[in-house]
Formats: sequence, structure tokens, C-alpha cells
Amino acid sequence: MNKIISLSLIAVSALTFSACVSSSSPSFQTAQTLDEKKVCDVNLNGIDKVIKTAKAYNEIAIKREVEFRRLGVNNSGLITAVEEGIKLDAKEVNPKDFKGKESKTVLPIDFAAERACKFAISALVQEKEAKTTWRLAVPGDGYKY
Repeated sequence: MNKIISLSLIAVSALTFSACVSSSSPSFQTAQTLDEKKVCDVNLNGIDKVIKTAKAYNEIAIKREVEFRRLGVNNSGLITAVEEGIKLDAKEVNPKDFKGKESKTVLPIDFAAERACKFAISALVQEKEAKTTWRLAVPGDGYKY
């Protein structure tokens, strides 16, 4: 009986520890379970929290070499533009493209923050999905004509 109690206590403490660790810090694993719409909503969380989340997950994406680039703008450039826009109290941001020039893209600051957050999380989610679904993209693989 004592063994059962001690084993159950060990299991409960291990589960509690792993839940605390996974929920407190951004990681590749936590990105898989996040709800992008809730986490990246500026109206619910505020622009500062959203951009902080975007920055944390984008650093992981950069380390894993899967950072998003959309319309010539890297996600890190979009995050930087939003941070500068917050400091200057701007309504719109114009991020720099990956070559360091001003891009043609001009975005409202709230939308840019949400977009940066979603891109940071999506990069990690899509990396995991790609490992299992890449065969579907190979023409003729597994199909008979």
C-alpha cells in the first residue's frame, strides 16, 4: 500500500512540475498547444504582451531556422517596427525588408503586432507538421496513375 501511495505521489509531482515548466516559458513544445487567436489578440491581451510573446517565439524560430518572411519582411523586422511604433505612439508601422530598406507594406500597429505573433507561433507549428506531411507534397509518391 505504501508503494502505491509513494508512486502516485511521485507521478502527481512529476506531472505538476512538467505542467509548470511547460506553461511558464515559451518553447517549441508549448507553441504546438497554443491557441493563436487567443494568445495574439491585442484587444484581450494588450499590444505589449502580444509583442513580447511574438518576440519570445520568434527567437526560437530563428534558432530553428524557420523564421517567417512575408512580402519581403522578416518577422523580426516586423517585431522591431512594432516596438519602435509603440515607443513613438504611432498608429501605423512600415517595417524594413530583409535587405534593410523600407518596405512598401504599411500596417496598422495593432494588426502588425497580431501578425507578428501569429507568424512566430505558426512557424514552429508548421515545422512540426511538415515532418509528417511532406510526403503529400511529393508528386507521384504513393499514387498510381
